[in-house]
Amino acid sequence: MHENAPEGLVPGHGPVPPPPGDDAAVPVAAPSSQEAQLPEPDGYLPDADAFVLPWQPLPRPAREPVRGLGPGLVVVLLVGALVVGALGGVLAPVALDAVAGRPDDASLPTVVPSDDLTRPDGSIADIAATVAPSVVSIQVSGADGQGTGSGFVLREDGYILTNNHVIAGAVPDGRIRVTFADGTEDDATLVGRTADYDLAVLRVEREGLVPLVLGDSDGVVVGDPVIAIGAPLGLDGTVTSGIISALNRPVSAGDVTDTAFINALQTDAAINPGNSGGPLVNGAGEVIGINSAIAQPPGQLSASGSIGLGFAIGSNQARRTAEELIETGVASYPIIGVLLDSTYDGEGVRVSEDDQAGQAAVTPGGPADGAGVESGDVIVSIDGRPVTQPDELIVAIRAKAPGDTVVLRVRSGGDDRDVSIVLDSATSS
Repeated sequence: MHENAPEGLVPGHGPVPPPPGDDAAVPVAAPSSQEAQLPEPDGYLPDADAFVLPWQPLPRPAREPVRGLGPGLVVVLLVGALVVGALGGVLAPVALDAVAGRPDDASLPTVVPSDDLTRPDGSIADIAATVAPSVVSIQVSGADGQGTGSGFVLREDGYILTNNHVIAGAVPDGRIRVTFADGTEDDATLVGRTADYDLAVLRVEREGLVPLVLGDSDGVVVGDPVIAIGAPLGLDGTVTSGIISALNRPVSAGDVTDTAFINALQTDAAINPGNSGGPLVNGAGEVIGINSAIAQPPGQLSASGSIGLGFAIGSNQARRTAEELIETGVASYPIIGVLLDSTYDGEGVRVSEDDQAGQAAVTPGGPADGAGVESGDVIVSIDGRPVTQPDELIVAIRAKAPGDTVVLRVRSGGDDRDVSIVLDSATSS
């Protein structure tokens, strides 16, 4: 059981380590001075029945056509032709009279072709032309079937970033195939993956690739224009655009064994099945998010398509995790060392009152224990931002890095107090 997960969540499969000795640095953009915000009180999305993962299982063989539909259409067309034929003798003289005054010159205005047509720097077309060559589609086959997703070049020496859920079906003995924008293909090896952050790094045996630059997701503001590029439904190089709709959305997606907790950027750019792992880029062509999940209406648990509610992992989180995966094959995540009570429905988030499956509600010697947090205490806020659900607290903590300091407001016996906690580290699944 995760030290910092709600009761009932179980770690997923471990990562596959890469060959040692590679430098883990990835291209980055200049950092922004704007501080990251934490979830607003209304940031939790209880009305969305599910966050689903927009990857695309390959289609089954086509069913036999429905009989009668084609002939029915033909019959309608034939009947129409007969009616027109029957009336033709009556209408023909009228039609001839109507067109008797045709002009001799029927040409229409045209645009003179020009080789000088240009589009302004920073236009969607300009950004797409720059970014699209570094975006790839990913085909996966394994014991559980086949599927497709997206990814993008992370380094010139063959490293590619995508979502864990895109390639999870190929673990341990499946095949991962990468198709580049020019149509060439290569088999890829898995460098490392993490279900907790839903990220994975692949490598192909190529040099001289053009990587995309990871921008500063902490500098993003609501209303910023963004572009999503990927292979929805296997349609490579599809470009959609929109804006950043909200920040710090707490999104949990996956199943009970592989649950990702994402401090997500929300966008209305169309994200559809097959977009998973593709880049969300800003007006400078920098990656500020990795498209990872879409919301679905109540009662709908499968990814049917975009309803304007897409979610992306911030690039700052992706950078830190990707560098760890390249360097060590595994990723770490921050913890405070408590179990959370998912059945509690009062204000804030309650630390479990009892140990679970042999794990203490408050880890002895852990960060929370050292700060005086006890079982049954209620965590009301983190860094001044209220939390109302376990997922909100977990996501806010996961947005940090091990070694960072957070301030929790803790309620014990009706009394509130602020405690400062230095986040510990755990190995990601």
